[in-house]
Amino acid sequence: MKPTFAWHFAHQHSLITRRQALASGIDADALRKLLRTGDWVAVRRGVYTTRVHWESLDVYVGRPRLEVWAAVLVTKSFHSISHDSSAYLQGLPILEATPRLVHVTRVGHLGGRTRHGIKHHQAPVEPEQIMFVDGHPVLDLPRTVADIGREHGMRHGIVAASSALRAGVTRKAMSAAIEPMTHWPYVTAARTAIALADGRCENPGEALVKLMLEQLALGVVHPQFGVQEGGRVAWVDFRVGRHLIEFDGRFKYLRESDGGYADRRPEDVVWEEKRRQDWLCGFKTGMSRVVWDEVQEGTWDKTMARLHREITDTHARFGTSIDDLAPYVIRRARRS
Repeated sequence: MKPTFAWHFAHQHSLITRRQALASGIDADALRKLLRTGDWVAVRRGVYTTRVHWESLDVYVGRPRLEVWAAVLVTKSFHSISHDSSAYLQGLPILEATPRLVHVTRVGHLGGRTRHGIKHHQAPVEPEQIMFVDGHPVLDLPRTVADIGREHGMRHGIVAASSALRAGVTRKAMSAAIEPMTHWPYVTAARTAIALADGRCENPGEALVKLMLEQLALGVVHPQFGVQEGGRVAWVDFRVGRHLIEFDGRFKYLRESDGGYADRRPEDVVWEEKRRQDWLCGFKTGMSRVVWDEVQEGTWDKTMARLHREITDTHARFGTSIDDLAPYVIRRARRS
């Protein structure tokens, strides 16, 4: 690798533009060969990284983040990174939008256009809403949450707002960011998402399950419910009356070497989960388990119907009061 290549990769998030590559001494045929053989990967048209670097990035955050930086290299007008792209740069867990675009905002009256995978927004921006990531202007998290809720709706908004609360952003700050947007398009969804968000939800899946339970309106939703007996302690994601609900992510069943975080064999994790559920249901509670595929838009109504059936069955059998469980309920907040 020529030294000038190394400088660009080192100072541009492991990226180099076509113009920079040609100026560094490589000819067009050699550049095409690098792409054809797979040594380099086109992150977007005219912006490249190495295959080794691209394959080292996870598909959920690392690659979307690199796509943002690639867009920055080719966007000449002054702008701030915003919406989903701001969330990726600041490490805020969100739902991936389809299609996945890079979002930038320029100060001005409301408007926007999409070109070559970049959505250019135009909107008023307060100076205090602009922060910097690696020297580039980025809209702060309260404004980012408001923009995501308006852009994508309730599901995306509640995930972003719950993640922000978990990261230490206050509901007051998010509400202040949305206050001037009174007549902006789709502001109601963003406002409602901020009101319903809960920082006790530990991941986007839990935030969606909580939204589903709120929509079912079968009782107060209690996140992070814990019980203990004889030295044994168990926490569940949600409780509605005497019914417990868990969101199950696939990664907790995978070993670390396979991209998960289990320190045991998958069958041992499953066996322990079974024993745990049997113990919890021994308190005369019911339990539902929800997985990622069941909180998607295409499966949402079906999953809601199942939860409605299972929760109402538990309440018919055991009632809704947990007064008899008072000696076992953990009153302190769950430690992460």
